[in-house]
Amino acid sequence: MSTGETLVFLVVIGARFLLPLLIPIFPLPAIIACLVVDAADQTIFQTMGYDPPGYQSYDKAMDVYYLAMAYVATLRNWASVPAFRVGRFLYFYRLVGVVAFELTHTRALLLIFPNTFEYFFDAYEAIRSRWRTVRWGLRWWIGVAAFIWIFIKLPQEWWIHVAQLDFTDFLADHAWAGPTIVVLLLVAFGVFWIWGRPRLLPADHTWRFRADPLPEPVATASQQGREYAEYGAVWSMNTLEKVVLLGLLSVIFGQTLPGFDGSNLQLFVGVAVVVVINAVFSLAMARRARTVE
Repeated sequence: MSTGETLVFLVVIGARFLLPLLIPIFPLPAIIACLVVDAADQTIFQTMGYDPPGYQSYDKAMDVYYLAMAYVATLRNWASVPAFRVGRFLYFYRLVGVVAFELTHTRALLLIFPNTFEYFFDAYEAIRSRWRTVRWGLRWWIGVAAFIWIFIKLPQEWWIHVAQLDFTDFLADHAWAGPTIVVLLLVAFGVFWIWGRPRLLPADHTWRFRADPLPEPVATASQQGREYAEYGAVWSMNTLEKVVLLGLLSVIFGQTLPGFDGSNLQLFVGVAVVVVINAVFSLAMARRARTVE
């Protein structure tokens, strides 16, 4: 590759690594930016005449990376417990599916385990930008997830992973597709503006795209440390969740690393040991700090 092409390549890869770090602070704008880069990176590479080896595994690894940052953002930011429970299920369900795909390379698994969490996260943050999310209960959030799963993600996953169709190539091969999509989007926007917008609930606040501040009792690091010292435990569901999350993420990234010759079980167990040791030291340090105070 030329110097310019190398620079573009590094910018794209850097964006996929750095943009997810903004999700906990600016949830909706940052994840939309991640989604755009995710959709465009292969087209950019192909335009340069470069086809990255193992792109499918690389793409899935980067996907779960920015979705992991989104899940961490739900732990910190989401005020609605029912929405968080739905989101947690959707995230881990997809994570298991991606691991299964990486181990078997069966594309149908990505249809069975669709990435519903991403759009559910977008929907929650879009709603949070204008309304208090605690006004809706578990059944409502399950309904939102079901709508996204059935009517948006299943067709999308089939198109991309089962039929293996490329949207850019589809537009290039069918001259009618672009204008048709534009017209449909305009019609949908018109229907929303005329019929849907007047039926929206009155907004609870002005637009908010930055994450809400933490509750007062845990707003500072010292307060969080005291809470952890009092209520934290090594052998807990929180530690188990960390083991599963980091273990599965490590297995996925392990599939993309050249020269890695360890087994997936060894990698998972090794990560689990590190997580547990870290939990032991973190709790000990938090309790020591409380004692000193």
